Amino acid sequence: QGQLVESGGGLVQAGGSLRLSCATSGLSADYYVIGWFRPAPGKEREGVSIINTIEDSTYYADSVKGRFTISTNNAKNTVWLQMNSLKPEDTAVYYCAASNWDIAVITPGAEYDAWGQGTQVTVSS
Repeated sequence: QGQLVESGGGLVQAGGSLRLSCATSGLSADYYVIGWFRPAPGKEREGVSIINTIEDSTYYADSVKGRFTISTNNAKNTVWLQMNSLKPEDTAVYYCAASNWDIAVITPGAEYDAWGQGTQVTVSS
């Protein structure tokens, strides 16, 4: 199923920005949907944003819409999550994952079966 490696997490003050990276390798061509996820209170996790790397279509959770931007490079092997106007409630371990489903909505991630190890984002108030 390949490998996904996240980086770019860290400690930032509220209102600040971070850019997370998800480097993918060894994924088969049908794994073209990449998503970012984080744990959520009362749930295993929540979907934050996803990108269809073939169509370049993007989707966002309501909680991050207008603040986060997901993008990919021409080689489609790196996906970034630009996070602006960060809030303390954005504090979490962020995971990227790949799916071979043709997904066009934000989901908790059951459709994704290749996951990275996560990167910690901490937003101080």
